[in-house]
Amino acid sequence: MKLTSGTRDGVTVITVDEPRIDAAVAIRFKDEMRALTDGAAGPVILDLGQVDFIDSSGLGAIVAALKLMPEGRALELAALTPNVDRVFRLTRMDSVFRIHEATGADAGRGD
Repeated sequence: MKLTSGTRDGVTVITVDEPRIDAAVAIRFKDEMRALTDGAAGPVILDLGQVDFIDSSGLGAIVAALKLMPEGRALELAALTPNVDRVFRLTRMDSVFRIHEATGADAGRGD
């Protein structure tokens, strides 16, 4: 599981550099998310633009990452591909997460 992170205008952007988040990588995903968000200030945006497949374990891992966020810190999603967007809408997780179309300058700033 390869995740990269950077900070843009006080927002931590974590990019999933893999085409899948599934049962095979869910535990590693959660561990890496915990490591990358521990001590980070401000909102965190998870860029899913390269992810084309997510199963229930992957969805659960993203929800677990949300629950790991300290109180008052947001985990937002961005750049969902059509397949991933469909999973979030079918499971109604689109009502749990704030979802941005892109990770550009407006993401994390109230679009």
